[in-house]
Amino acid sequence: MKQEVFLPDDYSPAEDEPFMNDRQVEYFRRKLLNWKSELIEGSRDTIEALQDGTRNIPDVTDRASEETDRALELRTRDRARKLVSKIDGALRRIEEGEFGYCSVTGDPISLKRLDARPIATMSLEAQEKHERREKVHRDD
Repeated sequence: MKQEVFLPDDYSPAEDEPFMNDRQVEYFRRKLLNWKSELIEGSRDTIEALQDGTRNIPDVTDRASEETDRALELRTRDRARKLVSKIDGALRRIEEGEFGYCSVTGDPISLKRLDARPIATMSLEAQEKHERREKVHRDD
C-alpha cells in the first residue's frame, strides 16, 4: 500500500521539481477525485430535479420550454458522464504510473496543460498534430 503524501493546501506543481514526483501525482489525483465528485453530485441533483419536475403543464408553450430545458440538461449530464469516464481513465493512469506522459510520444505533458485539463493524454504538440490530421480527413 502506498504511503500517504503530505500536500499543503496552497501546493501547486512547479516546473523546478522532478516531474510527476509523489506530491505532483497526489495533487492531480485529488484534483481528479474532486472534479469527479462534483460531476456526480451534479448528476444526482439533475435526477432529483427531473423526478420532482414531472408536472402537468397546461400551457403548450410552457410545456415545450420545459421539455427543451430537460433535453438540454440531459445532454449536459451525458457529457458529464463521458467526462467521469475520462477522469476514471486518468486515475487509472495514475495507479499505473503513466499519468502525465503523452500517449503518442511518451514525453511529459506540460504541468500547465495538466493543471488546466488533467484528463489530457497527449502533449499539446501531439494534440495539435492529431487535430490537424483529423481536420484534413474530415475535409476530404
